[in-house]
Amino acid sequence: MIHEQPSLWQRIRPRVFVFDGPLMWALGLLVALSLVTMYSAALDYDGRLQDHARNLMIAFAVTWIAASLPLQWIERSAVPVYALGLVLLVAVALFGDVSKGARRWLDLGVTRIQPSELMKIAMPLMLAWYFQRRESARGWADFALAAVLLAIPVALIARQPDLGTALLVAASGLYVIFFAGLSWKVIAGVLVAGVAALPLLWSAMHDYQRQRVLTLLDPSSDPLGKGFHVIQSTIAVGSGGLFGKGWTQGTQTHLDFIPERTTDFVFAVFSEEFGLAGNVALLLVYLLLIGRGLVIAANGANVFARLLAGAITLIFFTYAFVNIGMVSGILPVVGVPLPLMSYGGTAMVTLGFGAGLLMAINRQRKLVQT
Repeated sequence: MIHEQPSLWQRIRPRVFVFDGPLMWALGLLVALSLVTMYSAALDYDGRLQDHARNLMIAFAVTWIAASLPLQWIERSAVPVYALGLVLLVAVALFGDVSKGARRWLDLGVTRIQPSELMKIAMPLMLAWYFQRRESARGWADFALAAVLLAIPVALIARQPDLGTALLVAASGLYVIFFAGLSWKVIAGVLVAGVAALPLLWSAMHDYQRQRVLTLLDPSSDPLGKGFHVIQSTIAVGSGGLFGKGWTQGTQTHLDFIPERTTDFVFAVFSEEFGLAGNVALLLVYLLLIGRGLVIAANGANVFARLLAGAITLIFFTYAFVNIGMVSGILPVVGVPLPLMSYGGTAMVTLGFGAGLLMAINRQRKLVQT
């Protein structure tokens, strides 16, 4: 019997076409909306649109690389990546650059990095690996140790201080713990304890963090200071009406009333120019991405794959929910970007890597089935 050798194309094709169709459609639509919005938001920023397009291309390359990784390799890398993240966070605390009163960046000579971004992926990786190892005998002690593994990097990040990133890292880990089977009674107890501890948390917060909460409750108390961001962004969102003022025609945007309009408040630009109809379309795209991610999580090949995919999917949800909430004035301003829409390379690469991991998990499931 003669066995034909597979052609070169047959051998490389599985390594080239690693993308998940529905997920790529959602990401592609987000990229298109992102470029259109950034063109308008960055009209007065020389080079900002080009930099944004470059960041999107880098994120796409990272997505492809992550999607090509074997699931077994991803699982084996969980502990080293988590350990590296902790080492870098300690290095930031000891040697990090101070900017605007916060020590968040580490200067490597050729570039600066923000290690806290790495923990957004390293944290769910580590906890998914841990619960995979404890699948057959999972008890209270396992959840307690998982909470310790989560608390260490969250405390280091909050100390920088960077409350927004600390909350995102905490959320990414809590999603894994929840999906691993944490009892609803425990969740309710933690929520009650959290509410009871609010006075202590308030006293431990920095002045600018307390001011953000007060500004959320009453932005008009400081309309030209701390409340300016929220007031102007909500005006922009509301003034868009049903169909918006038109592309590049936003008055709040181009008269410089919207602060940080290419980064944290890019949703205000989008809302003003494309209105409620545009917002609904954008939310449907995010819903497609999150829905597909949850389907991938539900069909994961093992516990590690299911926990990791579920956590990564809800990270996208958290980013979008928190950003839109703070721009709309229903959440404090904590500096969380809108996924793949806001300008910024580090967060975009992190989310691109997360999307690639989702595709790698889905590809592994297909390989197991065949």
